[in-house]
Amino acid sequence: MVNASNIFVKYGDRVLLDHVNLVIGVRDRVGLVGRNGAGKSTILKIIARHSEPHSGKVSRPNGTTMGFLHQDMVLPTGKTVLEETMTAFDKLKKLEARIEEINQELEVRTDYESDSYNNILIELSDSTEQFELLGGSSMEAEVEKILSGLGFKSSDMGRQTTEFSGGWQMRIELAKMLLQRPDFLLLDEPTNHLDIESILWLEQFLQTYEGAVIVISHDKTFLDNVTKRTIEVELGKLYDYKANYSKFKILQAERREMQASAYQNQQKQIEQTEKLIEKFRAKANKAKMAQSLIKQLDRMDRIELENQDSSTMKIRFMPAPRSGQIVIDVEDMTKSYGKLDVLNNVSFNLERGQRISFVGQNGQGKTTLSKIIAGIEGYSDGRVDLGYNVEIGYYAQNQAEALPSKMTVLQAIEGVAPPELRPRVRSILGSFMFRGDDVEKKVSVLSGGERARLALACLLLKPINLLILDEPTNHLDIPSKEVLKKAVLAYDGALIVVSHDRDFLEGLTDRTLEFRDKQLFNYIGDVKAFLAKRKLDNMREVELRAKKTKKSKTVNQQFSYENQKEKEKAKKKLERTVQNAERKIDQLEKEIKKWEKKMADPDFYSKPHAEKDIAKYNKAESDLEKAMETWEEAQEAFEAFG
Repeated sequence: MVNASNIFVKYGDRVLLDHVNLVIGVRDRVGLVGRNGAGKSTILKIIARHSEPHSGKVSRPNGTTMGFLHQDMVLPTGKTVLEETMTAFDKLKKLEARIEEINQELEVRTDYESDSYNNILIELSDSTEQFELLGGSSMEAEVEKILSGLGFKSSDMGRQTTEFSGGWQMRIELAKMLLQRPDFLLLDEPTNHLDIESILWLEQFLQTYEGAVIVISHDKTFLDNVTKRTIEVELGKLYDYKANYSKFKILQAERREMQASAYQNQQKQIEQTEKLIEKFRAKANKAKMAQSLIKQLDRMDRIELENQDSSTMKIRFMPAPRSGQIVIDVEDMTKSYGKLDVLNNVSFNLERGQRISFVGQNGQGKTTLSKIIAGIEGYSDGRVDLGYNVEIGYYAQNQAEALPSKMTVLQAIEGVAPPELRPRVRSILGSFMFRGDDVEKKVSVLSGGERARLALACLLLKPINLLILDEPTNHLDIPSKEVLKKAVLAYDGALIVVSHDRDFLEGLTDRTLEFRDKQLFNYIGDVKAFLAKRKLDNMREVELRAKKTKKSKTVNQQFSYENQKEKEKAKKKLERTVQNAERKIDQLEKEIKKWEKKMADPDFYSKPHAEKDIAKYNKAESDLEKAMETWEEAQEAFEAFG
């Protein structure tokens, strides 16, 4: 159990956490929710002891372990994906090395009756048992299983970590954390760098996780599927609900409604009592009654309405200028990077006012095609035609990070605003919650959510009729995402949206384009309809079905190779177990003979330590019986390999 008590954090004049308390149980599934900047990440850092509160303390039982996936993790370089992920098992690998060292030592030692020989046998037995309990024999298989679930292919295992983007490196860190199985798993926006397929895999993993999970996420569907308790962080206070996110929203509304009703009723009661007091004060025979009513008011436990942060963005796209009927036409287009084909001979078109979502695994070409359509990137072969009078608005996946960091918020938007809109930029920034002195902040000090809002503000400065959004929700809190979704639904131009956020995509588009195996697969309907039509529980099955029908000889050979490798590993382990058991049997038989020789002496039973020596003899016989059983089982299994 983690107990955070009386936590107080203040930055300048702003109280971030106002003497809050929080208890996390050993199997809790907690979602931390609240607006950007509310203090959610600060809470996780304090629990993980990565930062200290200004007052208050955090305690947890000795020996418990904690894993913390945060936004600022730095991955070591110089290792392959597999090597770096295997560092999660550093303790186990040291134990394995020690077992090997002991076995090598036993091969040359002959002092079977010495205490040191007996001690080293005991250490070997204990170390081997611990190694097995911690899953040492299946380390590599477990690593590959976790990495595969998070989207890595077999061919990625030997690549250097530096070859991957920051998002993929974050997946490696997440894999290491999941493999370590800490008692308390703290995850700050784990889905930001995952595609839908990997998010679904992570959901399933966390649903059966044995420890506690505390997660910050702006993905409502992910929260609903993973958490059973929601803690809202708002204006320095914590509000705890024993429910997932969707149920929390209902309970929150009910609580606020009941509180408002109780407040109104109490205010009426106070008003009536105060009128009676004024009335009775004027009459001498009612003075005592007036004093009684005054005391009654003083004793009343006054209901106070909670402060609520109801500020939201105000987004409205300009009316889309009329374009030709065909907005974009892609025919037999191929995109290659050197010898690597990302998209191979693909075709699709988008008509005026149509709305389409790009879905599929990361690395399948969704962002690449978005950039090609936006004219940011070229293509290798085929044809990509933009329709008549098409004006594109493009929100890139890294749009927020690409803002000029040395400029102020005001300077950044003035730099891209057309001359006729420059007098209105302060008003536009106000609609995106940049008010007063906020506009003079440097872009470099803005949070991820603030940068995303500024990037969206810059996008709305000119009329467009083809809106391309590549992962627009990554840094937005849930209320901001809801505002953006409403604005996009009201937008009357053509839309292309790349997103892993199922809740954001639901109902937003009328077509879904799946990217898979360098090809495009077109479906009518939104992402929910797409999944239903494919009769899928999750997008992992798409890939699995493709692999089953592909019958790749290379895959079969790889599977055969992996099987053989595991078989040889298991055989070697059994051989080692047989050898260790034989050594132990030999040592115990010699020890028993030694005791039997002593016990043959008629004076043995009259000696002071006879009873203890007999107990040692009995234990040696019992140990011998167990060692024989171990040897017999291991020998039979070893022989079964042929």
